[in-house]
Amino acid sequence: MYINKLKLRYFRNYKELDVEFGQGYNIIYGDNAQGKTNIIEAIFLCASGRSHRTSRDTELIGSEENGYYVKLDMFKEDRDSSIEMIFEKNERKNIKINEIPVKKIANLMGHLNVVIFSPEDLFIIKEGPSERRRFIDITLSQLKPSYFHDLQQYSKILLQRNMLLKVMVNKKELFDTLEIWNNHLIKTGSRIMKVRNEFIGIMDVKAGIRHKQLTNEAENLSVRYVPSFNVKNMYDLNDIEESYRKTIEAAIKKEIIKCTTLFGPHRDDYDIILNGMSTKIYGSQGQQRTAVLSLKLSEIDIMKEDTEDYPVLLLDDVLSELDNNRQEYLFENIGKIQTFITCTDKSFFRKADSNAKFFNVVNGTVVKGIDSV
Repeated sequence: MYINKLKLRYFRNYKELDVEFGQGYNIIYGDNAQGKTNIIEAIFLCASGRSHRTSRDTELIGSEENGYYVKLDMFKEDRDSSIEMIFEKNERKNIKINEIPVKKIANLMGHLNVVIFSPEDLFIIKEGPSERRRFIDITLSQLKPSYFHDLQQYSKILLQRNMLLKVMVNKKELFDTLEIWNNHLIKTGSRIMKVRNEFIGIMDVKAGIRHKQLTNEAENLSVRYVPSFNVKNMYDLNDIEESYRKTIEAAIKKEIIKCTTLFGPHRDDYDIILNGMSTKIYGSQGQQRTAVLSLKLSEIDIMKEDTEDYPVLLLDDVLSELDNNRQEYLFENIGKIQTFITCTDKSFFRKADSNAKFFNVVNGTVVKGIDSV
């Protein structure tokens, strides 16, 4: 799998862009605030149907314009393919795959698999559970469109249930209708939790191996799923559902008082543990960066194993966050992967081979790059 071309119209600071990429390293360099990350964002948009930086499509539209257009041409499974994103203000976003309209974003998932790594990914460790859930959800949604569908459904169910809890404060007669939403919440939420647990179990093994290699066997990394309520067997869907129901029934009075759903996959977390201790609390900044790199490389491993093809790798201004040893390890392990790298200094790539292409970005324009440094 690799991307051939990208076309942008009125996307962020690009009024018009048509660019062809190489199958190896694509080095996108230039000063800050010129539009380098916008190229990464457009590629991610075609993979997931949404930006990794904002939930609002209106923010992706160029200044004083009414909409944007993105087209990505790629080669996958021995044939050419394309993805198009068309958005106009006050209209629904239109998605086309091979020029055929797609009604649901879920149908886009898995068509283009990407792994993105940016300095903000340190939030996976440093920030709250929502960042860690987002990391897992992005990967799983690409691998399992049914999981993405469940996430969408769960979000809708959660919204409706929370609205009901708020109304019930003054309308106790609506209590009987709560059971209907409980059933939907439990069924959908339990499926999400089971898939997450299975995924984290695989990531635990693969990230652990990667981390030992990165640290010359000096550190042990493990990843553990932390659901918002106790479950005896997270691999048993019936057990999850039963535990979920008991938890909700016991918490209903508190939920009505707080007017919100207190338990479920929207409150889950996972621990990243280094030598038996929390990486968030006890890990140095260098250890946290190495842990995130291990997680990202394991993400690539899982995608390759699951799809029998490498994902496209997006490295957004991340090399400056890694020391020389970790940079070397990273490049040793992505040689077979089409990689897009943004940076301010292309001299980072003085060792880049003939498989690298350079693109100089200046104020929303890609100036012809120099294919060597």
